[in-house]
Amino acid sequence: MMHSDSPHRRYNSLSGEWILVSPHRTKRPWQGKVEAEGRVTLPAYDPGCYLCPGNQRAGGTTNPDYKSTYVFDNDFAALLPDTPEENISEKNLLVAESEQGLCRVLCFSPRHDLTLALMGPESIKKVIDTWADQYTELGSLDFINYVQIFENRGDIMGCSNPHPHGQIWANKTLPHLVSKENFYQEDYKRRNNECLLCDYLSLEIEKKERVVFENDEVVVVVPFWAIWPFEVLLMPKEHVGDLTQLSEKQRNGLADALKRLGVRYDNLFKTSFPYSMGIHQRPTDGRPHHEWHLHFHYYPPLLRSATVKKFMVGYEMMAQAQRDITAESAAERLRQCPEKHFTED
Repeated sequence: MMHSDSPHRRYNSLSGEWILVSPHRTKRPWQGKVEAEGRVTLPAYDPGCYLCPGNQRAGGTTNPDYKSTYVFDNDFAALLPDTPEENISEKNLLVAESEQGLCRVLCFSPRHDLTLALMGPESIKKVIDTWADQYTELGSLDFINYVQIFENRGDIMGCSNPHPHGQIWANKTLPHLVSKENFYQEDYKRRNNECLLCDYLSLEIEKKERVVFENDEVVVVVPFWAIWPFEVLLMPKEHVGDLTQLSEKQRNGLADALKRLGVRYDNLFKTSFPYSMGIHQRPTDGRPHHEWHLHFHYYPPLLRSATVKKFMVGYEMMAQAQRDITAESAAERLRQCPEKHFTED
């Protein structure tokens, strides 16, 4: 590894992009806020919440009195299944085409006051099972070729409701970022006859520099090419292409890892840690996609405290992504976080 204080670029093997790392900038004086965010106590049931059991949603539908996970079609979907086929192309400069799809909301729990970090592994396992079922159901539709499962947590990530939930958007076409990962995983498989993420995972486990923690089934690592301050990549140790290929033991291991990561995140700045999480898995276009390795991306914006965020501005918007703290130092910070939630003290 090059000198720890030297500016350098790192290559993202999954996306083909570079990131500038400037660790010497962490020595500059900081006079901003470093305090923890005040704790917010939520009720177990909120009569004004449109996701709580028995309440009416904005679209007029009343939620059932659900006891576990609950899935419904998004009342304000970004994609619609009956979109008519249309396209335009003027001199290959003004190009547009219609896009079909479906959008659903998944409530993780009937409890309004929980997050994945505060749920038990057995309840998180039910969320994983529902994710897998939705991937199968939506991916089997003729016009769906990719199923994107994600969670926006925290109002600074655009989450409009604190009730524990995520979203599922199913597309006719392969989204741009997924398409790039598809290309580089295919290319690596073609050139090396191996899985890109399997080989990468072996390197990370061997070096231990960026591994936050692992169990028998899953590894959580700050990726070598991380952009966000405390970004992590969560992967099963065995090669699986999608959630449906996980055994019961692997699903339990994944539930354990999601719980432990959530607690570490919350403990980092003593706050309900915001992030965008997305599950990347093989497309549902009918091809086997042996090159795909199931993985979870976590992109959290907090940089120095519960109130200091990282924004993509200036050089990053005009040139390329950049970070100051190294992936190795971020991993060490997360390793030092306890796995007992700070609210239990």
